[in-house]
Amino acid sequence: MEQLHFGVDYYPEHWEQARWDRDAALMRDMGIQMVRMAEFSWHKLQPREDVFDFGWLDEAIELLGKQGIYTIVGTPTAAPPAWMVHKHPDIFPVDREGRIRGFGGRHHDCQSNPTYRSYIRKLVAKMAEHYGQNPYVIGWQPDNELGNSHQELCTCASCRQHFQEWLRRKYQTAEELNRAWGTAFWSQEYNDFEEVPAPRITVTGENPSAMLDWKRFCSDLIVDFTREQVEIIRRYAKNQFVTHNYMGFADKVDYYKLGELLDFVSHDQYPGGFYLPETPHERNHILAATLDVVRSYKNQPFWIMEQQSGITGWEIMGRAPAPGQLSLWAMQSIAHGADAVVFFRWRTCAMGTEQYWHGILPHSGNPGRRYEELQDFIHEVNPLMEKLHGSMPQAQVGIVFSFEQEYAFQIQPHHKDLSYTGQVQKYYRALYEQNIPADFVPEQGDFSKYKLLLAPLQYLMSPELEEKYLDFVRQGGHLLLTMRTGVKDKTNLCMTEGELPGRLSEAAGVEVLDYDCLRDAQVKVLFGEEEFVANIWSDLLRLLPGTETLATYGSEFYEGEPCITAHAYGKGVCYYVGTEPGEALMDRLLAQICKNAGAEPILPPVTDVECMVRENDRERFLFVLNHAGETRSYQAPEGYRLLKGQQAGNLRPYEAQVLLMEK
Repeated sequence: MEQLHFGVDYYPEHWEQARWDRDAALMRDMGIQMVRMAEFSWHKLQPREDVFDFGWLDEAIELLGKQGIYTIVGTPTAAPPAWMVHKHPDIFPVDREGRIRGFGGRHHDCQSNPTYRSYIRKLVAKMAEHYGQNPYVIGWQPDNELGNSHQELCTCASCRQHFQEWLRRKYQTAEELNRAWGTAFWSQEYNDFEEVPAPRITVTGENPSAMLDWKRFCSDLIVDFTREQVEIIRRYAKNQFVTHNYMGFADKVDYYKLGELLDFVSHDQYPGGFYLPETPHERNHILAATLDVVRSYKNQPFWIMEQQSGITGWEIMGRAPAPGQLSLWAMQSIAHGADAVVFFRWRTCAMGTEQYWHGILPHSGNPGRRYEELQDFIHEVNPLMEKLHGSMPQAQVGIVFSFEQEYAFQIQPHHKDLSYTGQVQKYYRALYEQNIPADFVPEQGDFSKYKLLLAPLQYLMSPELEEKYLDFVRQGGHLLLTMRTGVKDKTNLCMTEGELPGRLSEAAGVEVLDYDCLRDAQVKVLFGEEEFVANIWSDLLRLLPGTETLATYGSEFYEGEPCITAHAYGKGVCYYVGTEPGEALMDRLLAQICKNAGAEPILPPVTDVECMVRENDRERFLFVLNHAGETRSYQAPEGYRLLKGQQAGNLRPYEAQVLLMEK
């Protein structure tokens, strides 16, 4: 079977069966090669506890298969049916206020509940046995957007018991748990693991160490929930892939750990989401960062399992994509590493919560401009996808990303406007605006691949991670550290052995003697001959011998004190940024640091024009994407020939060009 590159999410159960033939023919003519189906169809597949009905799905798979369209089967465990939760109400999740969350949405389930797990095992086994050798079924998606709907859920009796067991495996004794959590504070000691609660709302305050372990447990629970399904699927489906649709930076589950179960990861990308900033300047770097972090979860090409194909919206709607934008957004996903794009959804649903989350076809089912645009796009780009398959972006800059750092800042953000992911994205934005590509890299990843490593807010620290950063700089790397580095150990207890940033002072060449949370002010920063502003935080620094001051504070009681520094260490350089730079300062700072490290832009920057490169051993593919509704010009590089587009160097509104250089 040839590589498959374009698909659509299809819900035949929402429409009369008489319509299915027309849908299949329209898909075939459009160039659709695969569909994802059934991920919300539990009742259709099992209408009663002792009744399974796969007939309707068999017919849909067969009908589509005869048109050359393959199927990805979703297990429907994100939506347990009414008969099940009516019979077993303990399956419902319980929030932190002790309230039961009821039926009528999705993910109305406790993922630790043994009764629910038993139903899942039975259903998934029957589905995998039934479809594991079907020639038209190519892969599986267990559940849907795991963790996206659960937020703080669930704190029921089952989850409490599983949490206690998780803690017992980790700490062995209550004494060790008490030490790790610092329970001597406010008389929170435990005599036994059975005394540990699931964290309901307290009268006042929460134990930060307990909350961090709770978040870790919730992530591990979702990974275990998925593992159980994956193992069943692989038992029967030997030649079919298993993937899951991620949600970018969504934080409920550690996507690096979840990815270990999967053949490749997938992602749901909605550039016109009603929940995103409106302007391209505010939005496009977030979308690019989202794609790059998804690529990092297995450090390989990924799939888009839901790519926007119309107006987004549940209760509130987003803007209508302008002509050309749907194609541009799909090409943005491809530029950042997507080997396949599945559009959501085929036809706009006439019922339920997603009535206004529009698809390729409108409610009427009649093809219109969205169908025609994406049909032209698929036919034009499919041959290119064959060339691109398996190629990857190659970045000289890495940005460290950690779910545990995110969890710790959720518990104690310090400043109301400080978030870990937000800070990471601000550093990414400066690179994006300068056409300097970046990878995200986990703490356990390979730092040596990069000339420059950005590590914002390394709040939780371990001796192993300290040594890894020190070794990176010793070996010639350029490392950027920031405020709130080395504050806590991995149990979320404050470091007490010395000044911040702990042992990393050896590389950074600074010690933090005090700090200021800028609750009601910005601080001025003098960088070179110019004055800028910074936000959120000010570290007050003492410089160790050999440390160079790059910028000083220009206001507050620490005016004139160092703010941003550089320190040669081993063969490399460590930069320390004691504040959150404003956009202008961030741009100037990273431009200088990237130049020092030898990390070069792909092309000279042009407003609203995004550049990205994918490459393999033989070829280098340059993507130039115009996010503006106006024409733009760029400096076309020598040695490339145009593969897609009208005229290299000149971009029509929302045009995406692809250029090729052979190595």
